[in-house]
Formats: sequence, structure tokens, C-alpha cells
Amino acid sequence: PPPAQFPMLRRLLQNPAQRLAAAAKAAAREGKRAARLCPPGKGGTAALVRAEISMLAVGGGALALVGAALGVYKAYQPDYSKVREEIEAALDDLEYDDGSYGPVLVRLAWHNAGTYSMFDKTGGSAGACMRFGPEANDGANAGLDVARNLLEPIKQKYPEISYSDLWSLAGTVAIESMGGPKLDWTPGRKDKSDPVQGPPQGRLPDASLGPDHLRAVFYRMGFSDQEIVALSGCHVLGRCHTDRSGFKGPWVFSPTTFSNSYFKELFDNTWTKKRWNGPMQYEDKSGELMMLPTDMCLKEDPIFKKYAEAYYKDEDLFFKDFAKAWYKLQHLGFTIY
Repeated sequence: PPPAQFPMLRRLLQNPAQRLAAAAKAAAREGKRAARLCPPGKGGTAALVRAEISMLAVGGGALALVGAALGVYKAYQPDYSKVREEIEAALDDLEYDDGSYGPVLVRLAWHNAGTYSMFDKTGGSAGACMRFGPEANDGANAGLDVARNLLEPIKQKYPEISYSDLWSLAGTVAIESMGGPKLDWTPGRKDKSDPVQGPPQGRLPDASLGPDHLRAVFYRMGFSDQEIVALSGCHVLGRCHTDRSGFKGPWVFSPTTFSNSYFKELFDNTWTKKRWNGPMQYEDKSGELMMLPTDMCLKEDPIFKKYAEAYYKDEDLFFKDFAKAWYKLQHLGFTIY
């Protein structure tokens, strides 16, 4: 919807059909008035002509008003193709992690949307309250200032786009740019202006826990077991950092390429508990790759395992199911106008 500084435009575009109906009624009234002033036998033909002209004028004026309003609204919208290009241009940096900001942008979009609760309709992809202290300082969001700061120049260049849309679009573009499926995406998220409007802390998954916790978090958002496993495939991207989550290492050897390699490593590799002074995690024989407790439950829980094995065997199926689940995630708590 248009911003608050265009109140008349907002009212018009909120229900253009209703506005046109009102204009039609006004035209009809004008026609009747003309007919009364000049009934049949007293220049009735001329009156009807005047009535028709009045109806056309009023109706045409209404259509022109709607057309003009839509033109202003379109002009106010950011050029999303240009924003996409800006995001793509910002992804690669050989000095950051594994050479790409893509994974941290995906994490930003994920954590921003993953606060949704279908029970009280709070949280979700709209709002962008991670701009404020309470959500920004949530331990689960440690390190996401890197992603937010990376996107800030794009926001300044295209002030028409909301932070909510920018973060969501950035994660979506990053997945596509790293070899993932083509993802549907819809703009229109509104930012909130008060930190108290943000979601409660503690709604994101705790990687140290098991399947019951994972289900509790995702069921709260309205996801199924199959969608939980599909979204978990995002762990093919990026790595854990001891100064953020406390865990350490990547899940795969190609952490900037979207594929079903996460499921390949989960089933083909041998995983043992890592001996170190950090939180409990698993490592492979090389000691270079890792899995979290929430990852291991995907092969230990019989229902999760069924879907994980399917994605292990069929990358196309994984891409298709992931695309659907990602769209759902990025549109939680967001009403499409």
C-alpha cells in the first residue's frame, strides 16, 4: 500500500472498485436530474444526450483518477530488478568467510521470518524489528549485523523499499545466485516503528535440542514435518562461528553452493561427538565438517528420516519442496495486498 504521506491515494487504492461504484452512482443521479429538467416533449432528446455526457464525464473522471493514482503508486515503488542487481553485486567478497555474503543473507531472511506464531499472528517476515535492540541482541541473531550493514547502502539508494522486503528479497536472491531453485517472491511488507511491536525472544530453533523442540518451533509457524526437513536443507550454506552460535564449522565442503549435499553428508559420512570445550556437536573423520544435534535428528527420527532420504536421493525433489517451503516462510505474517 502507498505510504502514509499519501492519504488520499491510500484511500483510493484500498478499494478502487468501491470508488468507481460511487462515481457510477453519481453519474446516474446526474442523468436523472437532466431528464427531470427536460422531460420528453420538452427537448427530451437533448436531455438524454446531456445525461449521457454527464455519466461519461463523471465515470471517465473516476477512471482517470484511478489511473493517475496507480501511476503515482507505481512511480513510488522501487525498481525491484535494480535492487536485485545491487544485492547480487554485493554477494562476493573473498575476504569474508568462504568468499560470499550469500549464506549470512539467507540466515537474516530466515531469522527475520522464523519468529512467526500462527496462534497470536505475531512475528514473521514483516516488521523488521531486528533493527532495534531487543531482537538484534537476541543471542540467536548474533552476527546478523553483518548482513544488515551490508544491505544498508542499498536501502539508502532505494528508500522506497522497506527493510522487511529488502531482507527477504536479499535471502531469496542469495539462494538463487548460489545455484538454488528459482524462487517466487512478493513485495509489500511493512516495517514497524516501535521495538515493542517486535516478536518475543526465544522463538528461533535451539540447535542443541532434538526433534520435539524442532517440531514445537516449526509447528508454531504452521509447518509440516516434510517442510521442516526441506528448510533444514538450508544448512548446505554457510558455517557456524564460535563467536555467534558457539558452534564451529561448515556442514559441507561447498558452503556457497546450494544443492542436496547437506543430505548427502548427513547419510554418507560418519559422525561422532566432537571432543572440545564448546557446545555438543558432531564431526566427521576429517574434523572439518560438522553437524548439530538438530541435524542428526533428521536421520534418527523415523518421520524426518523418510523425507531426508528422499532429498538425499532426488535433488530435483528437494529443490521443488524447498522452493514451496521458502515461499511460505518468507510470507508468514504478511498480508499480500
